[in-house]
Formats: sequence, C-alpha cells, structure tokens
Amino acid sequence: MSIFWDIKDKGKENDIDSKHDKNFDNEIKSKQNKKRSESFLRFDDLDLDNIHIRNDVLLEIATFLSRRWSDSTESTIHISREGKISTNLDKKRITLPGLDYFYGNIFQKYRQWRTLLWYESVRLKYSFKIFDTDVVFGFVFNILETKRIEILGLEEWKGMIKEIIYYEGLSWHNKPLLNSLHGKNKVLEAFSQFFLTGYIKGELYGGENERVIKASDYAQNILREYIRNFKLNNKTFDQIKDQKWLEYETRQIIKILQVDSLMSVPPIPIIMPKSKIGLSMKQEEVLSQIEKLVRIKNKEIEIEKLKKEIVQGDDINEEFRIIVNESKKNDNKGYESTENLSIAIPDNTGVDENAIYDFDLINKVKTALKEWKSGWKEKYDFSGDEIEIENYIEKQPKIFISDKKIAINVKISVLLDLSSSIEDNEIEYKKATVALCEGLEYLGIKFSIYAFNTESRMVKCWVIKPPTARWGSIYARRLMQVKPIGGTPLAEIYKILQPSISAFKPDIFVTLTDGEPSDMDAVRSVVLSYKRSGVEMIAIGLGSDLGDAIGIGHNLKYLNYQRILTLSKKRLQDLPKKVLGLLTTD
Repeated sequence: MSIFWDIKDKGKENDIDSKHDKNFDNEIKSKQNKKRSESFLRFDDLDLDNIHIRNDVLLEIATFLSRRWSDSTESTIHISREGKISTNLDKKRITLPGLDYFYGNIFQKYRQWRTLLWYESVRLKYSFKIFDTDVVFGFVFNILETKRIEILGLEEWKGMIKEIIYYEGLSWHNKPLLNSLHGKNKVLEAFSQFFLTGYIKGELYGGENERVIKASDYAQNILREYIRNFKLNNKTFDQIKDQKWLEYETRQIIKILQVDSLMSVPPIPIIMPKSKIGLSMKQEEVLSQIEKLVRIKNKEIEIEKLKKEIVQGDDINEEFRIIVNESKKNDNKGYESTENLSIAIPDNTGVDENAIYDFDLINKVKTALKEWKSGWKEKYDFSGDEIEIENYIEKQPKIFISDKKIAINVKISVLLDLSSSIEDNEIEYKKATVALCEGLEYLGIKFSIYAFNTESRMVKCWVIKPPTARWGSIYARRLMQVKPIGGTPLAEIYKILQPSISAFKPDIFVTLTDGEPSDMDAVRSVVLSYKRSGVEMIAIGLGSDLGDAIGIGHNLKYLNYQRILTLSKKRLQDLPKKVLGLLTTD
C-alpha cells in the first residue's frame, strides 16, 4: 500500500500560453470544487444520523464497482449478517459485512465498506490462492498477499490511495490493543499491523519488537523487488511461479518471527460497535488520525491540504448522494410505482427439474402424513379406549390412547425468498419446497406457491404454482428456473400479490425469508392489511444456523406476523414438517 506510494512533482509550465491555460483550468476547477464542497456541506451530522441505505441499493452499486475493479463480469456480492469477510476465487463471490459492522456515521461507514469491497475485488483479479487464517502459515501468507494485490491494484486505480488511508484511519478503532494479547499471537498481530499500515496499536518490547521490524522490512523489500520485476515483464505474472515464490517467502518471514508455521491462530478479538448505530467519530478525531497516517506514508507531502481532501471524500460524495437518493424513494422502495411490476411465469424450456426431486424426502413426508390422510390421529390423553403400559409404568400423566379427528380444511399460499443470500443452499431449499408441495398435493389441500427475486433493479414475482391447478413436474420446472439473486423487497412483493391473494382467499399465508426486508415499516403496513382481510400471516426465518435463525425471528417479530417460526438452513429437510404442522386443527 502506502509504503510504495509516492506523489510525483508536477512539471512547471515555462510557456506563457501554457500558464494562461493553466490559470484558466485552475479557475474552472476552483469553481467545480467550490460547488462540490457546497454540495458536501448539505450532509450535516443530523442528516447523516437519519440516513439509511438499503441493502438492495448497496448491492447494486457494489456489483457494478466490483466488476469494474476485478475485470470480471461474473463477480457477485453477498452481505453477511455475521460480519464475515471472504472471497471465493472459484465462484467469484465476495462476502462482506453490512454497514453496521463499521464505526462512524453513514458516510464514514460507506467509505470503509467501499474500500473493503475494492480490496476483495482486486483480490479476485490478482490472487491465485487464499489460505485459511487459523494456522500461522495461512495467516502470514494472506498478509503478504493482501499487500501484493493492494500494490498491483493501486497501479491501476491510483485514486484509491486516499480511500485506503481514510479506511486505515477509521478502522484503527477495530484493531486490538497489543497489550491485551500474549505470546505468539501478539507477535503475529503486531506484524500484521506494522507491515500493512506502518504503525502498531499498543506497545512491543525487546526481541519481539526487533523481530517484527525485521520481518516487516524483509517483506517490504521482497515486494519491492516483485513489483520491479512485474513492471519489467510488462505487468504480466505467472500464477504458479508467483505462488511458489510467495509460499517460500512466507516461510522466511515465519522464521524471522520465530513462530511455528503449523501453530493454530485463534480469532483475534476485534472491537466492534455495540449497537447498530455504532460510534460516530468526531471530525477532529478523524483529522488527527489521518494526519498521523499521512506523516507515516510520506513525510514530504502537503499534509494539511491532503488530510482535508481525504476526510471530506469529495470523490465519493456524488456516488454516495445517488445511493442516498435511491434509498429515500417512496414506499415502493426505489420504484415509481408497482403498476408495471406484474406477476411473471418462468420459462419452462431447457430446464431439468430432476435435480430438486428428493424422493427419499418426499416419501418420508408422505409416510408422516398417512394418518393425516385418513383423518384420524392417535393421541395420548387422560382418558381413552386403550391404555399405554409404558406410560403407566413411567407414571406419565397421560396414559390412555384416544383417536382424534383431524380436520384439514384450509387453503394456503407460500411465498419463497429467492434473494442472493440463499444461493449456497439453493438446491436443498428447492428440494424441501418440492417435498412440501408433494405433501400438500397428497393431502388434497388447495395451495399456491410464489417466489421472488430482483433482476437489474426490477422486482420479480414468479408464479410457481397457481391455486387452481394440481401440482406436477411442470411447476417443479418453474421453480428450478428461478435463480436466487438480489435483495429482499418484501413490501413490494406483498403489494404485487395482493390482488391474487384476495381472489384466492387463503386461510394461511406463509413467507419464508432469510434476511431483513428492505423497508420494515412498509412491510408492517402491508402485513396489517392482509390480516384485516382475514388472512393469517406467518413467517419462517431461515438462518445459516439455529442461532442466526432465532436472530432473524426476533427481527420478524416487529413486522406484525401472527406467528413466527425459525429454521436453520442446515435443516431444510424439516421445512415440509414446519409448514404442514400449521395446517391441522383438532
């Protein structure tokens, strides 16, 4: 990064005409800068505190930027609820935390998030290997690789240096204090901080300090030599050769640090905001930290001028303004109206639905429904026709068996969330849905299935199975056709579906979702209108694990649903049981 950054002095104009042109250009630039500065000032702290950026808008600009930075038209962006940062080179997928992960006001958070996106995008372009960081070798290798791709990225995107310095200044709060760490972990974190940024947070003494400085100097020298050769080779590189080189140098640095390459590295504690609002940093605090960083990077630079440019972020201001305006649009969340957003039917050609038919799961569902099919179910009770000996011996309160009549005379509509966050579990998700539909058809229940995603900023609501038709493979083919992409514009989807739901008049409307809606207040309002029309509104929160599912369930409680269930994506085979359990009444 900045240890290789240098600002070249501009040549002086000797020609009188050149001076005149330069003065004219400066006057124009001055007016433009003044206009931009005035525009920037309209974002005062009060406004920034009240601004919310929707995830679907964020994903749209992120996808555009990432594909430019990575030179890949296939790169996709995902937002992790757990604050994870990862890049899958094979799938060309970048996973980033949401804006709430960062410190500062909304503009400061966005700039940090954008810089992190740049890092992972150039990693997609230049990286050939990413190791796990839970062992020393992978931890040190990824540090060197981060610096390498940063330098290569700055060769092409020189303007990002200001954003990198800004990111470092604000992310200082997230870095652990070295005094709070011990042993080899303290040395590794000190090397990471000093090599990547040029400073450390806390104190390091004696031999540990010397080893960290020596390892950092060694790493800087080998990367300088690498960049020199990279330029001599017309900015081309050999992936296999470079990987072997970087692995060899990683071992040399590990020797200098005097740590075991196979030693496990526990997660380094990172200080994060304790609430969704986070910590808003004062302007003076940011300026002070930026000045410190600029002095470390290059002592001959015009510090006063540059640090103000970095803090103001005029280059990002207009981009941020567009995102804010998109997020502030009316209740239709970025669309002028929902009149033209009609329900669509997927094209059935060229799709094989066999991949989502899990006959074992379907048979299990049907077996469990046999007694439902008969209309009678055995239950333990305080009185009955037969006695259960085991319950009597164990002194259970209900020792009798009685037959109960099961009435299944309900109609149901199911809405499937097919946003991008379900991509990893797409096939299992669809297998569970097919098994559910087979179970509903087996019981002779009238039902409809809908799904939604977003494509090119357009909300897509798909009819998987209409309420008037019987379930068949043609509808599984429709489900297979719809791919998980985009955000969670739940309010718009509910508005689009309202005429169809009103015509069908289901007793239950079940929504399966794994993320927060784009506009929670709008969803609350629409859910309330459905309830007033006599439809029981139920939501099932899908989480990456049980803990995450419960967290999603807590968020859904705010949205006026009558019942909220939770389900881990690792247990999607339980989805039919969850939904079918809503249907029976004694």
